[in-house]
Amino acid sequence: PEECAVFHCRGCWTVLGDSLQLCGPEPPGLSVLICFKVSSDVTWENSLLVGLEGALLGCAYYLLSCQSCGLAVGFILYSSGSDLAYLRGLFCFFKDSITCYLLKNQMIIEASKVNFPAVTLTE
Repeated sequence: PEECAVFHCRGCWTVLGDSLQLCGPEPPGLSVLICFKVSSDVTWENSLLVGLEGALLGCAYYLLSCQSCGLAVGFILYSSGSDLAYLRGLFCFFKDSITCYLLKNQMIIEASKVNFPAVTLTE
C-alpha cells in the first residue's frame, strides 16, 4: 500500500488498472508494466498481430486498447520465443501510453518515470 498507484490512459484518463496487479519484471527491450488483471475499460480484438521489429519481432499478440478513447495501451502476448514466454497471457501496458496516480503522494506522473518494487511471477 505504501507504493500503490492507479494506471490511467494517457489519452483520456480512464482507469486501466493498478499496481496491486503487477506480476513481473520489465523485460529487456520492452518498456512495459506487466499485470495479471486490468479494468473492464481495457479491450482487445480477437485478431492477432505479429511483431515485425524490436523486442516483439516474430511474436504474435493481441493489442490492448482503451475502451473510452481507443488509444493502444499495451498487448497480451500469444506466442513468442523462450525469452518472453513468461509474458504469455499477461497484460502488458506500454509505459508511454499510461500515467500513474501515486496514492501516497497524490501525484500524477508518467509511468516511465516510476520505479515499482521488483515483483516476480511466483509472488
